[in-house]
Amino acid sequence: MPPPPFFRPSAAPSRREEVAAYLQARRAWRTALIVLVAVLAGLVAAFFARLCDAAMELHGRLYEWSPAFTLSLLPIGFATAVWLTRRFAPEAAGSGIPQVIAAAEQRWRGRWGGRRVTLRTGAWKVVMAAWLLLCGASIGREGPTVQVVAGVMRTLTRGLKGGPGRRAMIIAGGAAGVAAAFNTPIAGVVFAFEELARSFERRTHTTVILVVVVAGFTAYALQGDYAYFGTLSGQTDLRAAWLAAPVIGLISGVAGGVFSRLLAYVIGPGSNPVARWRQGRPVFFAFLCGLVAVGAALISGGVTFGAGYHEARALLHGDEGGGLNLAVWKFVASLAAAVSGAPGGIFAPSLATGAGIGSALSESFLAFAGRDAVVLGMAGYLSGVVQAPLTSAVILMEMTRDPGLVAPLMLTSLLARWVSGLIMPQPIYHVLADSWRLTPTHKTP
Repeated sequence: MPPPPFFRPSAAPSRREEVAAYLQARRAWRTALIVLVAVLAGLVAAFFARLCDAAMELHGRLYEWSPAFTLSLLPIGFATAVWLTRRFAPEAAGSGIPQVIAAAEQRWRGRWGGRRVTLRTGAWKVVMAAWLLLCGASIGREGPTVQVVAGVMRTLTRGLKGGPGRRAMIIAGGAAGVAAAFNTPIAGVVFAFEELARSFERRTHTTVILVVVVAGFTAYALQGDYAYFGTLSGQTDLRAAWLAAPVIGLISGVAGGVFSRLLAYVIGPGSNPVARWRQGRPVFFAFLCGLVAVGAALISGGVTFGAGYHEARALLHGDEGGGLNLAVWKFVASLAAAVSGAPGGIFAPSLATGAGIGSALSESFLAFAGRDAVVLGMAGYLSGVVQAPLTSAVILMEMTRDPGLVAPLMLTSLLARWVSGLIMPQPIYHVLADSWRLTPTHKTP
């Protein structure tokens, strides 16, 4: 008589069960490593944000102490940043987002990304961006954060076998960079799907969301629960916003398209007299760009310094007047910084320029829209520059924590994207990514 089942010795695991257990343990290890690296990426993003904030604060104190000395830093800062970057880390030039797009879409010498997204490139980006903000350059840290975090994710997960590939890590890191820089996790995911890559494997979606959540939470834990421009919910007049959205979308889209067209003309992959002159004398060209930035600062009364966060926030919270001044001269200063070839992003300066456009329209014939015109102007101009309407709408909704404006934001962003496309047929980040695809990594496009 055989013993009851509960007295029988357990059978040895089959070969299939052993393989399944091994694969499950391996997946758990991969996930744990990705989470750990995402935590580190969030720490890096938070450190970079505080460093840039400290640099802008120190610039403000220097300007109070000696305006003439501080203004002289602009051309010197541009020239030294371009010279050092071209000599030691040419892949750190510019925004950083085009490099991430190129790295995610192209193998370089048999591996994803080449030197475009590495820890060394990211470290140089951090130092140079902080230096330029100390000098008063009209740049943002958001694009550089994308490249820095993508470099962290790509480099520290390179030993993973199976699961998400190197390309997925680059895309996830870029998305986490946006989320951590603006404290906007949804916008980070949308940015990855809309801008960083046009096609995904199914498992990439999960990786992107996991990395964005972990890195975003880490940055949140260090920096606190904050809205980038403060909480504005409950103040929306939807009827006024709907009426203002088409006008603001068209005007801001034209401005954004012109900005992108000029930027592509100077530093895009094409050949023209200005681009050839810039390539031939890059440091002198950067010095001249610094002089243009000095002129913009003097004429505008100093509103063009830095990322433009404080100026945009002031307009959002009721400061009247000065919208046109900010829009015009922030446009000029940001373009000068972008074409110089120095490390620095265009996201935050674009938001400040858009805030100026919205405020100027509100001060003229859209007075009924009030503060909503400023928010719509930011979304419209950003969409016009980068031609990513979903990201532009979602990022403004999260930055202001005003979900009531999401539909007018979408209308403004879509109209701005459409009219910008008539001026600049291809999105600027992808135009500049073409330069990085075509250019060897030891040269700066």
